[in-house]
Amino acid sequence: MPLIPVLCPYCGAGCRLGLRVEDGQAVGVEYLTDHPVAQGALCPKGNVAPEIIHHPDRLHRPLVRENGRFREADWDEALDRVARALSRVRQEHGPNALGFLASAKATNEENYLFQKMARLLGTNNVDHCARLCHAPSVVGLSRALGSGAMTNPIPDLAESRCILIVGSNFAENHPVVSRWVWEAKDRGAFVVVADPRYTPTAHMADLYLPLRSGTDVALLNGMAAAVLREGLADYAFIAARTEGLDELRAVLEEYSLERTAAITGLPPGDILRAARAYARSPASAIVYCMGVTQHTVGTDNVLACANLALLCGQVGRPGAGIFPLRGQNNVQGASDMGALAELLPGYVPVASEEGRRLLARLWGREDLPDAPGLSVVELMEAALEGRVRAMVVMGENPVVSDPATGDTVRALEGLEFLVVQDLFLTETARLAHVVLPAACWAEKAGSYTNTERRVQWSPKALEPPGEARPDLDIIGELGRRLGLWERAPGPEEVLTEINRAVPAYGGITPRRLIGASEGIFWPCPDLAHPGTPILHRERFNTPSGRGRFFPVAHRPPPEAPDARFPLWMTTGRVVVHYNSGSLSRRLPELAAYAPGVWVAVHPQDAERLGIRDGETVRVRSLRGEVEARVQVSEQVRPGLVFLPFHFPGVNALTLKELDRDARIPSYKVAACTLERVAAPAGEG
Repeated sequence: MPLIPVLCPYCGAGCRLGLRVEDGQAVGVEYLTDHPVAQGALCPKGNVAPEIIHHPDRLHRPLVRENGRFREADWDEALDRVARALSRVRQEHGPNALGFLASAKATNEENYLFQKMARLLGTNNVDHCARLCHAPSVVGLSRALGSGAMTNPIPDLAESRCILIVGSNFAENHPVVSRWVWEAKDRGAFVVVADPRYTPTAHMADLYLPLRSGTDVALLNGMAAAVLREGLADYAFIAARTEGLDELRAVLEEYSLERTAAITGLPPGDILRAARAYARSPASAIVYCMGVTQHTVGTDNVLACANLALLCGQVGRPGAGIFPLRGQNNVQGASDMGALAELLPGYVPVASEEGRRLLARLWGREDLPDAPGLSVVELMEAALEGRVRAMVVMGENPVVSDPATGDTVRALEGLEFLVVQDLFLTETARLAHVVLPAACWAEKAGSYTNTERRVQWSPKALEPPGEARPDLDIIGELGRRLGLWERAPGPEEVLTEINRAVPAYGGITPRRLIGASEGIFWPCPDLAHPGTPILHRERFNTPSGRGRFFPVAHRPPPEAPDARFPLWMTTGRVVVHYNSGSLSRRLPELAAYAPGVWVAVHPQDAERLGIRDGETVRVRSLRGEVEARVQVSEQVRPGLVFLPFHFPGVNALTLKELDRDARIPSYKVAACTLERVAAPAGEG
């Protein structure tokens, strides 16, 4: 029975699993103990990954909408309809009337060709879900360190002697990371977890900091200020490798322990203890996720993390670095490939004449657009206003994942033309004019870049069902019909072009990558280069070669509880589900553990509101409402409720206000209220 080592399609850890194939069917998985990150371990989602391959809901043929209903069509008809519609909208309204949503679940090659298609059509209106999760990491870490990515490999956490975890619940969201943190603890590491919820990750903390939602900058500034007052800064590192300390020092003078405690709700002694542990450790790591980034101050939060690391010299060494954990299997790669509205492949600004000139030579076009395009949320706003008339969505489900999703539905319903490429008839695909059936990860070959910058090749293990095709084939055929290239390229051919377009991938060639069982870390500029597991060992990738301090100040969230909406609301993931749930909600093995929306409520709030565990309530905000089953839990602070965002309706409650730099919306703080809609079980 063949065993084919494919990459897991879920989180950004980049685990590899052995797919057992018999008679053209996936019949199970085996654990690959030689994988450097997972070492054979898989989370609940990875264990049942094959179940999605042969799911009865898979799309087998293209669908076109006529008279309000879908009918099956052949590929020629479907692609011709798409090409005609995009060409018509471009001709009548201009290229910026087109919008493109790329996919963090698609391969590097697919994302590269997708953004290339958008730009050859004359628009930079191409974006993807990194905008909704880690855009502040791209912006903030690029400013401070010169590279908007994780600095060290995941297993390097075992070398840390202090691990500061802020806004990350990796025990549920990236479970294989936990093994390396537990190994560090076994070696004596001190673990600090800062989170408004007492999550499963907080169980491993030596010091738990239940800060108020939206006060991360205050906490990190307070810790940095304490480091300076206590004389714990690494002044040799600062002098040799950084710039801008005086400006930072001036801002930090305002963050006494007492003021920091008043903002965060934490005891002053715990803030000081965390600062001392982080600064005194010979190797300290900062691990963060969307609890840091999904705010209107997400970029400030990331810069505050970088300031603390630079202040203490905790970067550029084994066990010392900054670990932003990416949520999807290729969100890092999609960003690297240029699926961002303001950045070309390799994070070159679209306004860069030199960057556009390089691509113009490579692509054979001289008129590439130079103005930043619209981000995910901005695309929907433009559609509501009639400025964007047609949209191509590849493997994304914005009807569930966007903020204030009621507006997203209205935006998509109002388009002249919407085409969706996906495995299933998702909530978004149901609004499309044409739906194109896509192959899943096991049914195509290509490369993926995980959260630690490890580029890995995943081979094709199976044939797609029916007439489904890989996204690369769909994009290639559509581009050919649009006159953008002469033929649809294969994944190895596209990766060879990426080698020329993205300097950090210069040495990650198809031949070399396919034979690299552990993958290759970028930057890898040429064939002689081994790859770079740890960034910033000797210099930072900034113009001066130095890390840069960027002072930031605490700013309160854009919305706060009031008499009408008296509770704070936050959202996040749970272990059995994945993002919009279009995959995990279809699997009984996973859905049984979390079949529907639930809301965690502190016992004090439950008693005050007269609600009980297990009953149904309506959660309302200024933007929408959703019904949820109550879980009375001390894992949330009094005054705070938590909902998992994997279900339709939850993100209808969230804010659309954007971070001014990264243009990410604020998912993590909103004001809400709870209303009873059903009596508890047993009561009439």
